[in-house]
Amino acid sequence: MSYEAAVHAQAIEIDRLALDMCATAGSGHPTSAMSIGHIVTVLMFSSMRWSPDYPAYPTSDRLVLSEGHAVPAVYAAAARLGVMVGKPGEEMRRLTTDDLATLREADSVLDGHPNPMEGFPFFDAATGSLGQGLSVAAGVAKAARIEGVDRRVFCIIGDGESREGQIAEALDFIMDHQLSNVLPIFNCNEYGQAGRVSEQQSAERMAAKLEAAGFAVDVIDGHAPDQIKAAFDAFAEASADEQNQPRALVAKTVKGWGCESLQGGGWHGKPPTGEALERALVELDQRRVELTSALSGADQFTIEPPVEATAREEGSTELPSLPIAMKSMDMESLLHTGRLATRKAYGIALRALGNINQNAVVLDADVSNSTFAETFAKDADLTPRFVECKIGEQNMVSVGAGMSAAGMIPFCSTFSKFFTRAYDQIEMAIVSGANVKFVGSHSGITLAADGPSQMSLPDVSWFRSFTTMKDHRGNPGCYILQPADAYAAYALTGVMADYEGVCYMRTLRAETEFLYSDDQVFNLGGFETLNEGRDIVLCACGYMVHVGNQVVELLDKAGVSATLLDMYSLPFDTDKLMDVVAQNGGYVISMEDNYGGGLGSAIADALAESGDGFTLEQLHVTRMPKSAKTPEEVLKMCGLDAESIVAHVMKLLEVV
Repeated sequence: MSYEAAVHAQAIEIDRLALDMCATAGSGHPTSAMSIGHIVTVLMFSSMRWSPDYPAYPTSDRLVLSEGHAVPAVYAAAARLGVMVGKPGEEMRRLTTDDLATLREADSVLDGHPNPMEGFPFFDAATGSLGQGLSVAAGVAKAARIEGVDRRVFCIIGDGESREGQIAEALDFIMDHQLSNVLPIFNCNEYGQAGRVSEQQSAERMAAKLEAAGFAVDVIDGHAPDQIKAAFDAFAEASADEQNQPRALVAKTVKGWGCESLQGGGWHGKPPTGEALERALVELDQRRVELTSALSGADQFTIEPPVEATAREEGSTELPSLPIAMKSMDMESLLHTGRLATRKAYGIALRALGNINQNAVVLDADVSNSTFAETFAKDADLTPRFVECKIGEQNMVSVGAGMSAAGMIPFCSTFSKFFTRAYDQIEMAIVSGANVKFVGSHSGITLAADGPSQMSLPDVSWFRSFTTMKDHRGNPGCYILQPADAYAAYALTGVMADYEGVCYMRTLRAETEFLYSDDQVFNLGGFETLNEGRDIVLCACGYMVHVGNQVVELLDKAGVSATLLDMYSLPFDTDKLMDVVAQNGGYVISMEDNYGGGLGSAIADALAESGDGFTLEQLHVTRMPKSAKTPEEVLKMCGLDAESIVAHVMKLLEVV
């Protein structure tokens, strides 16, 4: 039989199923799906090395659908192949074409956009927020290189989507790391949602940009099976050698291919129904007759299975003590000073972790000498697992999500302020069920001299929103960790590595005094009592714990007995906190070096839920800060110095 005719027949069937399932769902993007029908057919039925029986097998070739709204094409192909589906922890079953009628239903494994956590493990990450898939694909490919796995990664990207800046970040990353094992496939169907794409995203301009970036580029007809297969074969040959030039594919396609009545503008996200659907199906049948006359019998394809995976060593996350780790790194003299910045302790912990767990990888965005992720990179044995992402935080986060999908434990670090530009990517990582750890240094106003453009101030509030919901595993969507000293930062790095899910840890630029020792145990959801009083509870985190110690001393001189809590984790043990507050007359003051909506709001929620008569005053940054020479100066500027807080306490207790 003719391979070309067989591909046409299968692609047309995929297009028909895409039309039907979107019409049944009452929403979806069938015309976008139809533009990639042939590409998906060649990939899933022929060019990818994978098994429909084990769609998430570790050594399988991978397909990342960055153009997530075109997912009906992949669902249709998966149903034709009988791909195994099911949520994590549930019994797997084969997807059937009957299942396609459940697209977008509440209890369906076929989510509106790709989402592995909803029961479709063929995908590595949730996509649909455009521009992120190529970074995820690059992360999967980079993980394969680190592990020495011959995995090929394909990524389909929309032409309109390619305008997103993260695409450029990802392309640079692929070239920087010579990832010839990932193939960006640009689906140039010329139409976005509101109309034609810009000329800047035309197939010709896209090819020129890719060539200028250093890629070997194939420009093909995205509906010509022989051209598609030839391009994939060329990529397969190039991917075998890490020194080969990365390749990219620009596919000229038609949105609504096979149905002239659905082509052009006006059909994006609008499935035809009634007479319009009947007409489209008739047009597809006509195309089937035209293109498959050389086909005899059922179309047959051979899918090459993945190679057998070797057993992965999980490694340990139990870190040696901080003094032992520092001694092994010739840093023992720093320990004797009694002070160490939490960012430095994080770097020490990374290196210690890397030496006991081969799955730990570290990503940084050109600031590793400030975040101290460089401590990991400077160990020759760990250098291959350090991934420099340069100034491209959005790409770094999504690369981390891809590496997580490949079974690694990625730690992504940068200034905590710079994570704000990657909030969307972090949320998509949470949606994907990724096991990524985000560590932001230079947190809060105590950064001082660099000013507000470098200070992270709304970050706690944003991340805290994920602590109020449950992820697919039933855990908080994210844990926020704000260690106050080096021992806490060191230990909590190990705690994060041991936890499957997203964590965000803030570290400090300033050198801070030791508050703890190796005997202290830190847990997600925990807090520590540093001083026991009876009149009021001071709840602090990070640098503000040290200010809290000053406040306790000043209050003691004034005859006020204060309890000081180090609230290093959000969420925290609510019942335990309520007991402490009740023992202190019901008076609470929260202290944090960021804008509101963080620790204080979490305490307020807990107090309100308890229904008891507690009194809370939230102290946080309420003005736009500016640079100052020292942390003490900027704290005083914002009314968060010890003397100002004492005044709030005295007023709250009506002592003055």
